Amino acid sequence: MKKIVLTGGGTAGHVTPNIALIPELKRQGYDIHYIGSYDGIESKLIADMGIPYYGISSGKLRRYIDLKNISDPFKVIKGLGQARHLMRKIKPDVVFSKGGFVSVPVVVAAKSKKIPCVIHESDMTPGLANKICIPCATRVCTNFPETLKHLPPEKAVLTGSPIRQELFHGNKAKGLSFCGFDDSKPVILIIGGSLGAVAVNTAVRNILPELLKEFQVIHLCGKDKLDSSLEGTRGYVQFEYIKEELSDLMAASDIMISRAGANAICEILALRKPNILIPLSAQASRGDQILNAASFEKAGYSIVIQEEDVTDEGLLAAVQQAYSQRQDYRKAMERSQLNNSIEKIVGLINEAAKRKK
Repeated sequence: MKKIVLTGGGTAGHVTPNIALIPELKRQGYDIHYIGSYDGIESKLIADMGIPYYGISSGKLRRYIDLKNISDPFKVIKGLGQARHLMRKIKPDVVFSKGGFVSVPVVVAAKSKKIPCVIHESDMTPGLANKICIPCATRVCTNFPETLKHLPPEKAVLTGSPIRQELFHGNKAKGLSFCGFDDSKPVILIIGGSLGAVAVNTAVRNILPELLKEFQVIHLCGKDKLDSSLEGTRGYVQFEYIKEELSDLMAASDIMISRAGANAICEILALRKPNILIPLSAQASRGDQILNAASFEKAGYSIVIQEEDVTDEGLLAAVQQAYSQRQDYRKAMERSQLNNSIEKIVGLINEAAKRKK
């Protein structure tokens, strides 16, 4: 049986693409193992799937001054030793990395054992963890055509992001029923990310009375971000986080408002949902969401409002535009080259595994 180690963690965006690959990897006969951090979000998500999980020491690599910059290199070195031990124990034919700092010792350990690695870069420009991993990789998968110019041409492949197949099988009627809605008004789905987005939540709630005149609103607002004063508001429901029912809620939605994390927007693209993107500001990130959103806006997939430019009037106008021109946005998304991502990536994994043998 072929063996593969999957790695990636720190945020849901570094785990869900791996989860999307697992059914096809199983179908093709892979014995799947996962290496992540001790207590990252990946440990719970992967354990729920019955995949053997191994936690290793992980330290963050920072570009800014922080006292943890003194201790974290030692954590990385420890993680590298643990990853090398696991490579000897598991003896995988190939490693697939979705990124995050925990992936660095895994990919470097695999390279030292001459195990081929396929890595995936979600954002427009490679993050620091993937920059370290790219020299160790056999292939580098990307979401955006613009990313190719930042990568070695002999390694880079435009694949798009693996999308969880269950998202394509949502039931609109179930989604409406789950929210207590009917089909008398179109539905807006707001997703602020797994931790929520205060700026997005505030902007939506500011214009909620106007939105509810024409729309029903599903608001995934993040952990501890519920507004108790809005409970019972007709046509509005709010949840901290949704897992099993997400595909049904997406099926029920007519337009979406979202942050611009790479995996989130690739799911929106795959489902052909007209959307408004409010990327995380450059002050709060390395600016990758701004670049992601700009690419989607240029391709005609999205309306983009920068976080610092969000106003009640501007967001309301964007909602009206997204809905009134929804067919134009859907047609643009149908022309996208980012299709069949799972098939493309598993093909690259198979190619790398054969090289090992």
